Amino acid sequence: MLKSEFVVAEGLESNQAGPMRWAVSHLSRNKLLILVILTGAFGNAALASAIPIYTGQAFNAATGNQVNMQAIFWATLWLVGSQLLRSVLQLGRNMGSEVLAQRLERDGRQELYASLLGKSMRFHDSYPTGEMMARATNDVRELALAIAPGLNLVIGSGNFLIVPIIISPGIHPQLIATPLGFAILYVLSLAFYLRELSPATRRVRETFGRMNAGLTAAIEGIQTVKSAAQEEAEIERFNRNAEAVRDAFVDQGRIEARFLPLLLLGIAQGTALWHGIVLFQAGEINLGDVIAYVGLISLFGFPVFVSLFSYSQVSSGVSSARRILELIRTETDLDRNVAGNEAKMHGDLRFDDVTFSYGVSLREDGTLVSGNGHVGDADDAAQAALQHVSFELKAGQTLALVGQTGSGKSTVAKLINRIYDVSAGRVTVDGIDVREWNLEALRRQISIIEQDIFLFSRTIRENIAFGKPDATDEEVEAAAKAAQAHNFVMGFPEGYATRVGERGVMLSGGQRQRLALARAFLTNPPILILDDSTSAIDSATEDLIQRAIEAATQGRTTILITHRLSQIRWADKIVVLRKGRVAAIGTHEELMASSQAYRDIFARA
Repeated sequence: MLKSEFVVAEGLESNQAGPMRWAVSHLSRNKLLILVILTGAFGNAALASAIPIYTGQAFNAATGNQVNMQAIFWATLWLVGSQLLRSVLQLGRNMGSEVLAQRLERDGRQELYASLLGKSMRFHDSYPTGEMMARATNDVRELALAIAPGLNLVIGSGNFLIVPIIISPGIHPQLIATPLGFAILYVLSLAFYLRELSPATRRVRETFGRMNAGLTAAIEGIQTVKSAAQEEAEIERFNRNAEAVRDAFVDQGRIEARFLPLLLLGIAQGTALWHGIVLFQAGEINLGDVIAYVGLISLFGFPVFVSLFSYSQVSSGVSSARRILELIRTETDLDRNVAGNEAKMHGDLRFDDVTFSYGVSLREDGTLVSGNGHVGDADDAAQAALQHVSFELKAGQTLALVGQTGSGKSTVAKLINRIYDVSAGRVTVDGIDVREWNLEALRRQISIIEQDIFLFSRTIRENIAFGKPDATDEEVEAAAKAAQAHNFVMGFPEGYATRVGERGVMLSGGQRQRLALARAFLTNPPILILDDSTSAIDSATEDLIQRAIEAATQGRTTILITHRLSQIRWADKIVVLRKGRVAAIGTHEELMASSQAYRDIFARA
């Protein structure tokens, strides 16, 4: 079982030993649909053989010494009846395969989405958003296409290979030679074709992923692109990626153009006609049998022509499944710790000799492993974001974290609720290491308002109630009033039903931050972390929101990451960080008297 911060287990269990086993484990839940598809595929091929057989019988009845109209009538009747039944079986097969394809797409996307939500931030830091989106959308869609029409046609064409082998000996034992020889050569050539095709389809999926990643990055950073007048450069970069996709598709097309079974089909049809005529001249079979036999061999045309498309589609689907499974199986360094502590927090907080570096993980033996595989001890992490940081905070106290940009203030917040795990040392809440807490219980009781506020493209009410979806309208409004957001919200025509747009772009920075404050106030957490959350609030609003923050901090542990002197002054304790280390700890008055680093920050502010 892979580590995961979050898991949706119901109905998503799968065999992750390989892409084929993964897909089959999802498909195998639909046994009735699979039976319908297999029955329809075999029935389609078997009843397709009725056309040449009954045609041959009708030909014999029409070319004898005397035309046998009764035989022609029954041959026609059986022919029509068989094709009506065949159409019903085809309908069931096609409908079943399409439903099966959509279920695989649904299940695959749900498992991937749940897996991505469960990955740690180290994982998300290492993957471009566009690449993940390509796998979650286009690659998952390729799974469905691999089933319908891909696998649907593969199964159907496979039965068309079998039926002539079964029926031909009934006409004459020697006539099994051509269909059997064709089937063997077809399978061998197909194996060689797929061995060449698989890496080609994989390159197509990979180049598409890179193109999508570049496009997503350019769109997300469109303001930066325009501000730097780099539109032409971004277009050129996209064109290079698009050309790589084109070249990969062309390479795949070259392989498909060398599809040998097309040649084998022509040889088989010519050989069958010659063999049938030889037996006819020898008096072994009649002319109707020759027609029926040649008609049976023509059934090979279906697997040959559809295989050129269907196997490419299946190969592309397998490549996509491999890319999806790669994301799902990627190890994450955090675990939700289901059996961990779930008690209600009091709010005692302690950092005990904490060292942390982005891209460095901690082994069980206490050694650090960097992203490039280097192994060492905590002192080797010279570029660590935090180094040997220690401080403690009693429940209900307020701590101000101050320091220059890059000193590690925001990193402290991310370690408390285990967005990241420490590289060395430990962080405890109520005396319990945060790694020993049930992850959901830990995060549910800690609220962080970050400097970079993220709002969803939903209504204002939904954004405020994000951490407490069952909150009443009265509770939402009370939280908004406490955060000084109610008045500007009611200024919108739709009030709390107003949609804020992607990332809240229709709101000012101060408005976004006040909504984030309202979101935190609503959940009423024992530990509240404000990461420079009032940086975009004007002076007039600051006085109002300052009182709201002071009220909100009563009875709960609060960490203020701020440069606002008005907030720093009334903190119970101040920790000064400098280059990831603790430079000083004390109250405002103590630090003004004893810490030059603190006085420097205070003077610049």
